[in-house]
Parts: sequence; structure tokens; C-alpha cells
Amino acid sequence: MTKIALITGANKGIGYEIARLLAGRGMTAIVGARDEGRGRAAAERLGQPYVRIDVTDEDTVAAAAKQIEQEYGRLDVLVNNAGVSGGMTALTPSAVSVASVRAVYETNVFGVIAVTNAMMPLLRRSEAARIVNVSSELGSLAMATDPESPFWQFNSMAYNSSKSALNMVTVSYAKELMDGPIKVNAANPGYCATDLNGNTGFRTAEQGAAVAVRLATLDADGPTGAYMDDGGTLRW
Repeated sequence: MTKIALITGANKGIGYEIARLLAGRGMTAIVGARDEGRGRAAAERLGQPYVRIDVTDEDTVAAAAKQIEQEYGRLDVLVNNAGVSGGMTALTPSAVSVASVRAVYETNVFGVIAVTNAMMPLLRRSEAARIVNVSSELGSLAMATDPESPFWQFNSMAYNSSKSALNMVTVSYAKELMDGPIKVNAANPGYCATDLNGNTGFRTAEQGAAVAVRLATLDADGPTGAYMDDGGTLRW
């Protein structure tokens, strides 16, 4: 039976590569994107279906869940990839407006909760669903507070704290679901060249997608409630 995957923010960058790699493994990789033109174009290039979903708009989230239910009846993989930076290096924490922080959280945190909750009934119909939240090493409190860490100097309050919050969201879902077959994990793609950072990253989007794909295809012995990159488990 073909597995059904939904990837948010999949019209470009890491999300697109996750969809491409999952499709290459024989899954139906639904390209989720808020921009219909770009989303449909990306889906056409991949030969995969498209669903309109703006993670900050619960009406579109509900409509996407309804469409997936009608067309497939279940969901085997959910990759919460959609994210925004909020201008990671533009301002010091004391100069950041509450409105700008809230805007980042709307996508990076509240959007993940909205999508996961809406898709949960479909995920529960899968034999062994996988939820992957695309996080960042910049969300690690351990590395952020370690002067020897290469991430010590990156002090973007909005983005970094949103990823820290996303990590706890990941753990919360994993704890709720730990007695069943659904696994929930956070993936760190690393510093990839994408529109999020003005294409300044030293890793490719395909390289960044690899850990999410690995977590999306875990077998029954795989972890849940983990925070991982290519090298293994990260410090929270």
C-alpha cells in the first residue's frame, strides 16, 4: 500500500527536496503550499499532488485535512516544514517588536500545532504514522548557552526561541502518543542555502532534507521525542 505524506512549505527549498526524496521512495508526497501557483508548479515538476495550506490560516488547514481525507482516507507521514525567519540577524533582542516575534511564532509554532491537530485523525488511521517537525540547531538551549558552541553568537530571539518552542511541542506530542505506533521527532537540517537565509548556507537543500526523510521513514525500533541531525542526537 502506497504511503501518503504531506509536506508543508514544499514548493521550494528543503520542503521541496523532502517531497522529492519521499516520492523517490514510492510515497505519494503531497506538496503543501500557501501560494497556489508556486505549489501547483512544484507538484507538477515532481509528478505529485498539491494541496493549498497556509499554516497560519486554520480554514485552509481544515480544508486541506478534508481534501486529504476525501482523496486518501488517511495520512502516514506529516512533515511540518513551513517556517519563517523573521530576519534572523536584523535586530538585537531588546529591539525586536512583539509583533515581529508573534509573526514568527504564528508559522513556526502555532502553525505546526494547527496542522498537527487537524491531521491527527488521519494520522491515527495509519498503521504507523510519522510526524517530523523541521527545527534548527539554533533552537538548542544547550548550544545557545555554551560559549564554546559555534551557535553562541547567533542571538535572534524570534527565530531561535520559536525553534526551542517547537522542540517542546515535538516532545509534548511524542509523550502523548508514546504508547501507540505514531512517532514524533524534530529534525535539524543544518545551515542550508535557501530563501530563508538569502541562500547563504553552506549545505544544499537536499542535504538538509535527508534527516527529515530518515525520521519520516523510521521503522518500529526508531526513536520518538528525539532531536536529530545527520550526526545523531542533538543536545536540547
